[in-house]
Amino acid sequence: MNVAANPAPRRICVMGLGYIGLPTASLLATKGFDVLGVDVKPEVVTTINAGNIHIREPELDVLVRSAVQSGQLKAALRPAAADVFILAVPTPFKDGHAPDLTFVEQAARAVAPVLARGNLLILESTSPVGTTEKVGRWIAEQRLDLEPTDLYIAHCPERVLPGQILKELVANDRIVGGIDAASTAAAGAFYRTFISGKLLQTDSRTAELVKLAENTYRDVNIAFANELSMICERLNIDVWDVIHLANHHPRVNILKPGPGVGGHCIAVDPWFIVHSAPEEAQLIRVARGVNDSKPKYVVRKVREEASRLVEPTIACLGLAYKADIDDLRESPALEIAARLAEEGVGRIIAVEPHIDELPKRLIGLGVRPAALDQALNEADIIVLLVDHSDFRSIDQKRLDNKIVLDTRGIWR
Repeated sequence: MNVAANPAPRRICVMGLGYIGLPTASLLATKGFDVLGVDVKPEVVTTINAGNIHIREPELDVLVRSAVQSGQLKAALRPAAADVFILAVPTPFKDGHAPDLTFVEQAARAVAPVLARGNLLILESTSPVGTTEKVGRWIAEQRLDLEPTDLYIAHCPERVLPGQILKELVANDRIVGGIDAASTAAAGAFYRTFISGKLLQTDSRTAELVKLAENTYRDVNIAFANELSMICERLNIDVWDVIHLANHHPRVNILKPGPGVGGHCIAVDPWFIVHSAPEEAQLIRVARGVNDSKPKYVVRKVREEASRLVEPTIACLGLAYKADIDDLRESPALEIAARLAEEGVGRIIAVEPHIDELPKRLIGLGVRPAALDQALNEADIIVLLVDHSDFRSIDQKRLDNKIVLDTRGIWR
């Protein structure tokens, strides 16, 4: 097919209306595209069609409301004909850390019946190497009437930071990799219509590994910081002093330790590389082990402190996987609060200013929500798990006569 001869796309179908899909769909709608957002949850579809949002992201509510009111954005449970299809669905892992591509396959097979010759299909979900090619095969199985060259299929991994998604969707450099040169060119032409960052073109397998490598790089570096924090604890040395002083070296930049690593990217993506090349990915596997073990280490430290008290009240400050967001996916803070409750370490109360109610798992374990002021008054032990802005502004005098475990180093 001749890419240059194809008319400019006007209709977009976004599969998955989560943390990436909804911002992407609403952004494209405000750029003049006719966008259909598809989600399997009826409550999500209803919420968006009412001009509201089901996730928290700065300025997203305004963007969605504007896009819906203009008629450029609609939500539905099933896809419809379009020029461009974007798959933005989750890619978790199964037991044993094997990649689970169920959602990607379901999305690909869902759009297959409405695909037409010349359509562009983009996988934005972070995926193991070879997934984009699998998408092409899944579609081919259902559409025997389409030749392999009748569709453009490419991978363009998202690279946004929660809390700055709408800005970074436009400003960040994007990597585009097609299953062939024509697909790369078609996807590149589409992204140039709305991004201001550089467009870096490659093939789909390279694009897939680049995204995995980016998150794995961060995971390995955080693992070093977390391991260093445990070494410093053993040697009775302040890890924050060590990092501060070491980072004065012009070629050293040690990251900050914490209670573990969470989120749908850094805590998950390295396992995709390990699964693809288990014999070679030795360092990556060990780093994952270090970060996965850190919540257990924090629980052990809390348990040691709690053993000195009779029926202590323990306040867990923060449940999100990082500061100033509401995302609890793979959160080490959430895991720590749950483990403390499961082990009966004390009466557990949790403060998370970015959510309206506690997860059902915590409620079932007897964890009770609390406002920050209430927690500071009632708790014998304060465990700072997330460096939310609300916690940074706490008057240090409120911590007097409390046992404080600051896993983020904000109260030094």
